[in-house]
Amino acid sequence: MSRTSTSAPPPADALPVVPPPAVPPSAPVPVVLAGARGHGRWHLANLRRLQEAGLVELAGICEPAPLTEEEFGGPLPEQSADLGALLDTTGAQAAVICTPIPTHTDLALTAARRGAHLLLEKPPAPSYAEFRRMADGVAEAEVACQIGFQSLGSHAVPAIRELVAQDAIGEVTGVGGAGAWVRDEEYFRRSPWAGRRRLDGADVVDGALTNPLAHAVATALALGDCTRAEDVTGIETELARANDIEADDTSCVRVTTAAGRRITVAATLCAERPGEPYVVVHGTRGRITFWYKQDRVLLQRAGHGPEEYDHGRTDLLENLLDHLRTGAALLVPPETTGAFMRVVEAIRRAPDPAALPGTAWQRIAAERRRVVPGVDALVTAAADTLSLYSELGAPWAPATRRSLEGVSTR
Repeated sequence: MSRTSTSAPPPADALPVVPPPAVPPSAPVPVVLAGARGHGRWHLANLRRLQEAGLVELAGICEPAPLTEEEFGGPLPEQSADLGALLDTTGAQAAVICTPIPTHTDLALTAARRGAHLLLEKPPAPSYAEFRRMADGVAEAEVACQIGFQSLGSHAVPAIRELVAQDAIGEVTGVGGAGAWVRDEEYFRRSPWAGRRRLDGADVVDGALTNPLAHAVATALALGDCTRAEDVTGIETELARANDIEADDTSCVRVTTAAGRRITVAATLCAERPGEPYVVVHGTRGRITFWYKQDRVLLQRAGHGPEEYDHGRTDLLENLLDHLRTGAALLVPPETTGAFMRVVEAIRRAPDPAALPGTAWQRIAAERRRVVPGVDALVTAAADTLSLYSELGAPWAPATRRSLEGVSTR
């Protein structure tokens, strides 16, 4: 096995570049953060890093309940529960939105109408209609918008595409994705919308495939050349839950693409043992496995020993700033997440996830979590064979729970 390392940035995306409003090349860009708790703490740390590098100025924080200096770790910037008012008073040129899923579209449009460019956390919206409302509104406002699929900033993505173009694994036959994660019962009580499909009449769709393991879906679609809504011709879903929640915690999806490929992603939050999620590109003469959280790639092909590569990664907020200053292509503009949003929509419209019978799961009292015995192997097998759980013989995944949706792109 050989290992090489690369940190060179990926080549510019083939999408046309729309010149953004000029941003001074040397001045820090004032940015506000909407949602600084929970996952927002990661964005806060990233903003501090970029502020120390002189690239941004953290101009304000939007939270329903203001942060304390102890929470923030020092003197606070301006705060408000009203994102529009905060943008007005700070004059911020960009906003990072990391708020509950049902709020994404309205907050994105609030920022866009004030001319603020966006980094919008995934999933971008809880339904395809809300996604279109957001994407169309952003386009009308002529602001830049980056969707926060950090895995698509990995330099491994263009490197894998290049390997495929070089015929390293022959003709691509399909793409699999696997995510076997562990989440305790408290995870589903972290917020009022956690583990919900709907809340107060609004869509949430906080399932395993649409939120915690959404990167597996988006990355598999990207490596299957299926990023835009019109690239999808059919979607099959199998949704189940071991936990006492509305949404799915053990599920799989299979997408049929306009090119005739199958893309299958299997996920669980009830794994026996936590594993690194990955995507595998299957070819007629080999396979490429991508552990997307680690930016690690394994190439296995006929007539060669295994080859392993470590890649660098471009931070998506840095890419947005680069776009504003130089016109560099955005790595994840909204239109390249259309296929992902077709998957979200299929899951939203599918029958509610089936509650697994008590014989199908066990509770580990010491860890306060539920486990589905054998699910780790099923997740792996689904990614390897592009099969759904019911096709692999899982007794808790009868075919009657499967929904098949033909997708219209008109």
